[in-house]
Amino acid sequence: MSIRVSPTERIRADIDQLFASDRDLGDVLEDVARLGVRLLMQAALEAEVTEFLGRDRYARGERAREGSRNGYCPTTIKTTAGPVTLDRPKLRGTDAQFASRLLGAGVCRTNALESLVIAGFVRGLSVRDVEATLAEALGPEAALSKSTVSRICEAIKTEFDTWRTRDLTGLRLDYLFLDGSHFKFHAGSRSEPVLAAWGITTDGSPVLVALSPGSSESHDAWADFLNELLGRGLTEPLLVISDGAPGLIGAAEVVLARSLRQRCLIHRCRNVLAKVPKSAQAEVKAEYWKIFDIDAAPGQKAVDEARRRIARFEQRYESEYPAAVKCLTTEVDSLTVYLRFPKEHWSRIRHSNFIERTFGETRRRVKVIGRLPGERSCLSLVWAVLDRASRGWRGVKHTPATTRLLADLRRQLLEPPVSIAPKPNEEVAIETVTAVA
Repeated sequence: MSIRVSPTERIRADIDQLFASDRDLGDVLEDVARLGVRLLMQAALEAEVTEFLGRDRYARGERAREGSRNGYCPTTIKTTAGPVTLDRPKLRGTDAQFASRLLGAGVCRTNALESLVIAGFVRGLSVRDVEATLAEALGPEAALSKSTVSRICEAIKTEFDTWRTRDLTGLRLDYLFLDGSHFKFHAGSRSEPVLAAWGITTDGSPVLVALSPGSSESHDAWADFLNELLGRGLTEPLLVISDGAPGLIGAAEVVLARSLRQRCLIHRCRNVLAKVPKSAQAEVKAEYWKIFDIDAAPGQKAVDEARRRIARFEQRYESEYPAAVKCLTTEVDSLTVYLRFPKEHWSRIRHSNFIERTFGETRRRVKVIGRLPGERSCLSLVWAVLDRASRGWRGVKHTPATTRLLADLRRQLLEPPVSIAPKPNEEVAIETVTAVA
């Protein structure tokens, strides 16, 4: 990486590489937390230099102070998770000596990672909170000025606000995944959902689409969420994948009426197993997945094969576990929709579960806070985690055959031919000719 790239950008690149790796997500997030400490402190150091000189890196024009940046020297700070190495900025030609308030004399250790990363980045993202947290963690010698803290926080707020209000006109999705995860972010209230939408674009790339708070996963909450996406320019996808929440299903069928809907197979499997004794769950689970592990070409034949297997499952377990069988057979249509799509995509589009581990890690980390201070801080946390994690999500691959099949489905669902009714004068003309004849 070029030496002209700032240390903060190098740290961000390291975080992106972690999420793009094949390592376990839990281990990745632990390393990201350590890099988060380093990123916050490095950004603060660079913001101090910008404030001192009165200009950004490589900025031209009138100078507020004499002097220029002259590289960096490594400085190690001790933390509870081990040493953190920062690139401490060096200056030359200044008319006054630069002294970092963050790394003052004798400052060489921090408190717990959670107090710095979670409280600093997540806890409301307020200037007062970040300033208080850094002063508590690093001591009064390292207290930052309000302008320095404000600059860091405003950069984060701007990035998030830009993302959540961006134009979606150019985003075309084949697959749209919808789910909600519950967090505590209002005083005196139970956990409330953060509604999430992510998808796979027509070129096969994964993308985090939107986040929004909701008092519940009701029809109205999901309908408002989806209508907002359409209002920002999002076109209807070919397939919507979701769990069985009635409000979500109802809203998707109304707002995205032309899209097909796939019921998440993993959620339905859990529902089925919940009605089976533990001693038999392993067997029933294996038989359940045999239904959907089909080796056939996509289309009606694959759907018919799945229906035959469901019928055999029903015949085998109806007498022993009638509730489990009913749970499966009442959802046959929505469970087999994915079989109409390219076979190469089946493993990705038959469930909405690949985001749940990330949601779980997010909930685990905010337990140290208890209740998040508000709606904005909750959304910021979920976005910060999912935005980074989404860069490591796998998309789908396209071949000429998959492209043709998806194009055919798009024409059938979203671009059906429109019948042109004859004009009234044309009808009269036809009748007149007939009468003369």
